[in-house]
Amino acid sequence: MFNRLLLISTSTVHGSGYLDYCADSVTEFLGNVDTVLFVPYARPSGISHSKYTELARDRFAQMGLKLVGIQDSPDPGAAIRDAQSLFIGGGNTFLLLRDLYRVDLLDVVRKRVAEGMPYIGTSAGSNVAGLSIGTTNDMPIVCPPSFDALGLVPFNLNPHYLDPDPTSTHRGETRETRINEFHVLNEQPVVGLREGAWLRVKGSSAILEGSNGARLFRQGMEPEEFEPGASLSFLLGSH
Repeated sequence: MFNRLLLISTSTVHGSGYLDYCADSVTEFLGNVDTVLFVPYARPSGISHSKYTELARDRFAQMGLKLVGIQDSPDPGAAIRDAQSLFIGGGNTFLLLRDLYRVDLLDVVRKRVAEGMPYIGTSAGSNVAGLSIGTTNDMPIVCPPSFDALGLVPFNLNPHYLDPDPTSTHRGETRETRINEFHVLNEQPVVGLREGAWLRVKGSSAILEGSNGARLFRQGMEPEEFEPGASLSFLLGSH
């Protein structure tokens, strides 16, 4: 298995446009790839898929890359089997996973990624790369057959991770509290990716990149802080 993954917390950060802040890393990651297959399933179907694909297509065109939407293929599985690279965009993680199950794409994605096909995820697209979607922030607007996700990495992710604001009067549960609740019943580590951060995985290497850090949660342990440039390769184990 030789996974090549770019797991990005968010597609847009404050003050910039769609994928602007990570565009250089995306193009460098893709290398000699010239065509990207886009999965817009995290948005509702119909016109939203077309508009979402148009947004992604225009941005990738600025990078000198062609992007095609999987919804335009009569056989989504064949489209992935033939793809040079895959980009799964953000939106609602429950909806995304439901539709990946609906068109029976999980195994074919796993197989192609194991063969070395580059995989890019943003937000929900990063969530489904983990073992499960049990640490997503999204509302369960639909019910997928299972919370089990692609398992491209042997841990969960929490994109858009937010630290508590000491100046806020809000007294509801923090993101850290919710992840700690997850760990009462689940063992896998959770990587909280702050806005502007991403993980670059290549084989047995996982490096934290971007303009912000991450917070690692492990069952029965205190959370750990990691800054951009840090290695999280130890989380991959023999994966």
